[in-house]
Parts: sequence; structure tokens; C-alpha cells
Amino acid sequence: MADYRMEKDSMGEMQIPSRYLYGASTQRAVENFPVSPLRFSRDFIRMLAVLKATSAEVNEKLGDLDSKLAGAIVDAAKKIAEGEYDAHFVVDIFQTGSGTSTNMNFNEVAANVANTTLGSKVGSKSPVHPNDHVNMGQSSNDVIPTVIHMSAAMAIHEQLLPALQQLREGLAAKAKQFSGLVKTGRTHLQDATPLTLGQEFSGYETQVKKGIERLERVLPSLCELAIGGTAVGTGINTDPTFGRQVSERLAKQLGLPFKEAENHFEAQACKDACVEASGALKTVAVSLTKVANDIRWLGCGPRCGFAELLIPEVQPGSSIMPGKVNPVIAESLLQVCAHVVGNDAAIAFGGAAGNFELNVMMPVIAHNLLESIIFLANAVKMFEAKCVRGIEANSDKINSLVEQGLMLATSLAPKIGYDNAAAIAKTAYKQNKTIREVAKEMTDLSESELKELLDPAKMVQ
Repeated sequence: MADYRMEKDSMGEMQIPSRYLYGASTQRAVENFPVSPLRFSRDFIRMLAVLKATSAEVNEKLGDLDSKLAGAIVDAAKKIAEGEYDAHFVVDIFQTGSGTSTNMNFNEVAANVANTTLGSKVGSKSPVHPNDHVNMGQSSNDVIPTVIHMSAAMAIHEQLLPALQQLREGLAAKAKQFSGLVKTGRTHLQDATPLTLGQEFSGYETQVKKGIERLERVLPSLCELAIGGTAVGTGINTDPTFGRQVSERLAKQLGLPFKEAENHFEAQACKDACVEASGALKTVAVSLTKVANDIRWLGCGPRCGFAELLIPEVQPGSSIMPGKVNPVIAESLLQVCAHVVGNDAAIAFGGAAGNFELNVMMPVIAHNLLESIIFLANAVKMFEAKCVRGIEANSDKINSLVEQGLMLATSLAPKIGYDNAAAIAKTAYKQNKTIREVAKEMTDLSESELKELLDPAKMVQ
């Protein structure tokens, strides 16, 4: 078998490696865009295959596509969706801004798979043609934005939301477990009045809860699909009902409320829904940064730091310091969160790059958006399972720090006045004494009154 075969497109002949099932258009893209090792993800290709299969079914129903050809396209798309031909999707993310090269990559691979199934040769474009049949009623300009929305919505629904819900439940369990343990509060990185460790963890749980709600609010925007608009939003060369019928079938098949875009010109000319979704992902990343940072700081030590939390030990922490263990799971999540914030900047810049009837940064928007979703989902699952689930409280250290806390003086202020309470706090700090000890010396409060006023448990209610 020859190493190459010759194929033609509208621009002339191209040499294509025989082992690949793509055609001339894809080969041009391979040669034109040798930029990076980045390719469209499995999630994107799967949804592209689902869209192409559904489009073939609708075209058959409309009477525009022969049933034999439609069946072959659907079968090919299903095999692609399952990952059987992933090695044939080779176009760099940094390609034509419409994603035309990846759309044609799919059209050519699907056509060749269908044609070999029907007894024809690879590269024959017969009886299934990549443009005339696989791409029937479609344009890259409505296919790619549709698949961006589909894949992002599905990844949020199937992967990120369940991971966040799992983390929320894990944090809620810790909030309940630690509900009776009073600890020192901290504001401005300085001692503050007490709260319970459970209350602190309830704040983390609510951050995650609100992150879930934010992501749920962006799903309706992502469920609007551009399909049916073809080249510029007018729907040229497709049936007027094509977009609606495809969207309805996708909604039924995938279980999300996909629908035809309210306005095809908006759906193709801008990527505001993607910018919105990325903003929600960035907010979740910022939230998780707070949670992960607090947990690793509260666990810092084990002897010379706060050491209020005992974090699960998962691996040795140093190649030179024996016995050192680090909060590596939290650190991994923090790096993912930083990456998501960077992705959001690129998505925002890309969203602003629409001109007239088309956004021309769709591949990088698609890549970064899906990467943020998948990375967050994986990191959140890891964080809950390998860190949060095993956290324990160091009650001895927590109780010791509470007794040493200078802001216990706050509860004295209503009784003896702010200035007198402040003087007690300053004296206690200078003399390295507790608030209780100094209050005995500087006030006429009885032992029972001090016990009542300086009871940390009453300060957290």
C-alpha cells in the first residue's frame, strides 16, 4: 500500500497520508497550521458527531437526503462519537477562526467511513460527498458555534455540576462534624472573635452552592443553538425548519433543553453566551481558590503554624527533607483555578473579536471553555475525595488558640466600655497573658461574670 494517495478539492490536488481517512481540505489545514499540539477535545468531537448524525436524520425526513446515504452517515457519525476514529482528527486549535477546517475534517472522515461501508474507496467522495451530503443544510459558521454550546452545556451538566455537588456535600458533612468546635476567627490575617469550625466550613459549602447556581443560570444561554443559520444567519441552502427540527431532536436525545437560537445573526456573529459561561467558571475558580487556600493555611504546620486542621497525607513532600508532607491536593486545585482564570481572559478577548456576521476566534474559545469545565470537574472531584473527605480537626491546638485569643476582649466592651476592653487586650498582648488573666487584674468583674462574658461558646451564637 502506498504511503500517500492523491485527492482533489476546489484548489487542486493534495497528497494525503494513506493511513488517514480525512481529505484534501484537512490536509491543507494540517500544512497551514503547524502551531501547537492542541486539538479539539473528545467532548467536542463527540458532540460534533451527534450534531452531524442528527442533521442527516432531519435531512432524510425532509426528503433532501437519500435514506441509504443518511443511514451510512449516521452510522459513521456514531462510530466517530464513540472515539473509533479520534486519530483522524488532526487539525490544530489555532486554525481558521470559523473552525471550517475542523468541520471539513469531520465531513471528510465521515464521508470516507460511510463510503467504505457502502463498498466504495477512500477518497472517492461517492456515493457520500463530504460537502453535499455530510454537510447538507449546514455551514461551518452555524455548525461550530452549535457544537461549542452543545459540548459546553453537556460537560457542565454531566461532569462539572455533579463534581461540585459532591464537593458541596463533603463540605456540608464537615460543617456538621465540626459544628460544636469553637475556634479563633481571623480578619485581616489578625485575631478576631471566635466562631465554630463548622460555621467556617458552612461558608465554604455555601460558596460551592452558589457556584452551582451560577452555572445552572448560564445553561439556558448555552442551550440556544445556531444551527439553521448556515453562512451568515439567513439560513441559505437549508430548509426553514431545519434548525428547529435538529434542536428538538438534540434536546430529546441529550436531555437538555436545546432549542433553535432566538436570532441567528446574534448566534453566529457573537459568542456572548460563551463569555457568560466562562465568567461563571471563573467565579467558581475564584471561590475554590478561597476554599483551597483557607484549608491549606489552616493546616499549615504541623508544629510551627496554625495546625488547626489535619489534612490527609497523600505523598512525601520533599526530596531533601525527610518526613515532610505538603497539602498537594489543594495546590493542584489552586493551579487549575489559576488556569481557568487565564482561559477566561482568552475567551473574553476572543468573544470581542466578532466582526460583522461572524466571530473568528471560535476554535480557541471552544478549546479554552471546554478545558476550563473539564479541568475544574476533575480537580474538584480529586479535592473532595483526597482532601476534604479526610480532613480532621486538631481540637487541642484549636482550644489552645481560642484561650490565647486577644479578641475575647470584645465581649467585655458592652460591660466595661470599648476603651477599657482595648486596654485589657493591649496589656494581655504585651505581658503575654490571657484576656481572662488581665481582666481579673484590671476590672472589678467577679469570677462568675468573667466566666459568663468570656465563654467562647456564647460568642458564636
